[in-house]
Amino acid sequence: MPELLCLVVLTPVSTLLDAGDVKWVQLRLADGAGIGIFPGHAPLLAETVAAPLRYADADGEHILNVDAGILRVANAAVTLFTSGLRDQVAVLSPWDMDEKPHFERLFHALAAANTASQKKRNALLHRIPTPRER
Repeated sequence: MPELLCLVVLTPVSTLLDAGDVKWVQLRLADGAGIGIFPGHAPLLAETVAAPLRYADADGEHILNVDAGILRVANAAVTLFTSGLRDQVAVLSPWDMDEKPHFERLFHALAAANTASQKKRNALLHRIPTPRER
């Protein structure tokens, strides 16, 4: 029999779920991508958004609507630290999410890299030739 997962969902004041023998877990990460976790998954630490957490065990598939949180995968343990449950979760596609902060960080990083490479290029073009090069 293949190894199974242990799924724990914690809030600061209580344990919302402590399920053993979980076959798989699905969540939505902060970047908008969904993730599926199966036994043998690599260690992971990631931010999640408010969305349904899906998992399957011997009794079938289950859905738990959770707030945003922090996901930790280590060995066969999947732990979600969250502020609580949500009555209803609006599931957004990556195109509906506010990407402005992500794009601004990317823009500034690319601009800084471009400025550095432009300075290096200018320095090479405008450097003083050595006596051998004259």
